[in-house]
Amino acid sequence: MMQRTLFLVILYLCSITISYSQQSYSSSLIKSKIDKLSTLGTVLYFAAHPDDENTRLIAWLANEKNYRTAYLSLTRGDGGQNLLGTEQGIELGLIRTQELLAARAIDKGEQYFSSAYDFGFSKTHEETFSYWQKEETLREAVYLIRKLQPDVIINRFPPDARGGHGHHQASAILAKEAFEAAADPKRFPEQLKDLKPWKAKRLLWNTANFGGMNNTREDQLKVDIGAYNPLLGYSYGEIAALSRSQHKSQGFGAAAGRGRSIEYFEAVAGEEAKESLFDGIDATWKRLGEPTSAIEQTINDIQNTFQAEAPEASIDKLINLHNSISKLNPSVYKTQKLQDVEDLIIACSGLWIEATASKFNYVVNEEVPVSNELIPRNPGIKVRVKSINGKSIDEELPWNEVKKYEDSKNFSSWTQPYWLEKPYSLGKFAVDTKDYGNPENSNLPSSTFTLDINGFTFPVERQIKYKYVDPVEGEVYEPLSISPVITASINHPNMLLQQGEKKVLNITLKNNSTKKQQIDLTFKQSDGLEMSPSSYAITFEPNQEIIKTVEISNPKNRASSSIELLANGMPLYGYKRLLYPHVPPITWFPPVQLQVKALELNNPIKRVAYIAGAGDLIPSSLSNIGIEVDQLSESQISASNLRAYDAVVLGVRAYNVSRSIARWFPELMSYVEQGGTAIVQYNVNSRTGIEQFGPYPFNISRARVTEEDAKVTFVEPKDPVLNFPNKITQKDFDGWVQERGLYFAENIDKQYRTPLSFADQNEKHHKGSLLVTKYGKGKFVYTSLAFFRQLPAGVPGAYRLFVNLLANEEK
Repeated sequence: MMQRTLFLVILYLCSITISYSQQSYSSSLIKSKIDKLSTLGTVLYFAAHPDDENTRLIAWLANEKNYRTAYLSLTRGDGGQNLLGTEQGIELGLIRTQELLAARAIDKGEQYFSSAYDFGFSKTHEETFSYWQKEETLREAVYLIRKLQPDVIINRFPPDARGGHGHHQASAILAKEAFEAAADPKRFPEQLKDLKPWKAKRLLWNTANFGGMNNTREDQLKVDIGAYNPLLGYSYGEIAALSRSQHKSQGFGAAAGRGRSIEYFEAVAGEEAKESLFDGIDATWKRLGEPTSAIEQTINDIQNTFQAEAPEASIDKLINLHNSISKLNPSVYKTQKLQDVEDLIIACSGLWIEATASKFNYVVNEEVPVSNELIPRNPGIKVRVKSINGKSIDEELPWNEVKKYEDSKNFSSWTQPYWLEKPYSLGKFAVDTKDYGNPENSNLPSSTFTLDINGFTFPVERQIKYKYVDPVEGEVYEPLSISPVITASINHPNMLLQQGEKKVLNITLKNNSTKKQQIDLTFKQSDGLEMSPSSYAITFEPNQEIIKTVEISNPKNRASSSIELLANGMPLYGYKRLLYPHVPPITWFPPVQLQVKALELNNPIKRVAYIAGAGDLIPSSLSNIGIEVDQLSESQISASNLRAYDAVVLGVRAYNVSRSIARWFPELMSYVEQGGTAIVQYNVNSRTGIEQFGPYPFNISRARVTEEDAKVTFVEPKDPVLNFPNKITQKDFDGWVQERGLYFAENIDKQYRTPLSFADQNEKHHKGSLLVTKYGKGKFVYTSLAFFRQLPAGVPGAYRLFVNLLANEEK
């Protein structure tokens, strides 16, 4: 029995599963959840990004102290780098949202977000607030505090330079202001229709020693969170490692910690804690100010009489407890504990409930066949299905037999992530109050079951999932998506046109429905563009995909224009699925728009080899200007193979992710020495696999220039890379996105030319963004400029400079 229980615990903790959460509980996990019934306390952890949270502390608070523990990540991490693939911006934020939900499924915290957009690394909180719309972000934080009513709020960062990143500083500033504003009825009074002012007991800073900065002191409050939980079979350091390792797009796999582990806390506001985080906090049922001794006695009885081999024996007592709690006055804890008790009743019954569909996507207002299945697996209980989705069933379920109830539903809205439903700014998503804090949509397709267990009637909701059997993975559950009837995609979101040039836009249109469809495809375009043809009348068969082409020219040579695709006069949207094995498939519907930009470019480059790194869109971007790109595997890298190319480009962080760089790097250098050109994009100075990053020494720092419009200085204006085959001017640095560059080089050998220098406001110029040297007969380039962002964004000047880097300077 013990081995089986431990196996189930490990399975439960390690699975980030795309199946339903809380479907199968081992007895040890049921007991752990029963123990939490005694505690009425809440902690809110407050920071800026996915990965900022202290997973060890969250695990300890949620499972050792049994507090409701929430993490508010102000952003979804949209502005970071992706070590797993090419997704950036919005799509990276979608991936990291799921990674955080996977982490919380393990450490048992709850996950929340504000609508702040991670626009990239920021050095000051002033810059951060200029993008985040500080007052609106504060409004959301106050709303969440009033909704959750935390006793303790904990910052990950301080509000000053010690916090490092400007987003970090801003999160601490917002936490303190929200702590105070949530208690003030004059602040955001519109929230008081549904909520009430809330004064947390205290606000603390969870100080730390990492990143070369130690903010811990022995006079700070110290807490040992290194305990071992025998019900879970893990220490909190082990749980934390499993949780943190879900941040896979950031490469944050973590080693397990065991034994004593001290966390430090500094008082920020409210009553100072002397002995523990919870000094002066009554986390018992008595805090409700009502007669609750009977409730406490019932909980004690359930805890003391729980039978691991027969959890169903606790069901009737849980029902009595639910009845008692229901009589209390409304409160956040009444709502929470009633739901907890209902979950426990289902868990103790061994009841499996699922709602599945036979496809992963349906369209709006289309009938969705749904199979609803139930099976009570523990003996001696009576389970009756009263209704499903409002349809009367009134049937008792036989013990340990699956009962299926076929149904159909239709949905009138897409499953677009709610924060992407409206146009958004560079720093802020536009969301409605009802969605404040939500990690995902609150109205995802689901079935509602009304059940009667041992005479107790209550509703249970299950998301509808697509279910299938994979020959390798076995039974798999995936989220169900509801899409527009017609979706579209284009071969590239940016088109660069030289004066007099014409290019063909390929449009792929898909009828996602099982019925015939007809549309008039037209285009909403900026002045100055010419399109041929200007419209199409299209008839689709069921599920048919059709490709249409449009020839586009820019005879007026407008610097920037746009084209929006319309179906019957309404904007068309795409259909994208992001597929990674560590998160559920992610579906979203991006608007289909083409940006057209004027380009003056001399391009002698015909064929380039690309060696992948952590993931970027350089290959498709170079194809956009007519360069043939061959993506080589590491086994194909040899000086003889590379000689067939005008140049070789290494993807971002190639030095960091390659497993065989020690073998192929000398081959790359030999190719350069024999007359080739190699461009190495940015890396970080850890886990590189080589000690010297180019033919001559330099180091990689953490320096970066985050202001995308930061001043550029031409240190060596006559340098060939600034003059051949394109004359580079200040204009070529207009329109850059997010940043100039990151992880600049330093301690640079004098053999390298450093023709450019950049600086953020009030900082010294840095010459480590672009290193060029002749090596043998060839050219080696190391660049920390953010070409991986600029080229996919269609920045003309970035293309002109990149072509210069590719070009043979001897010609």
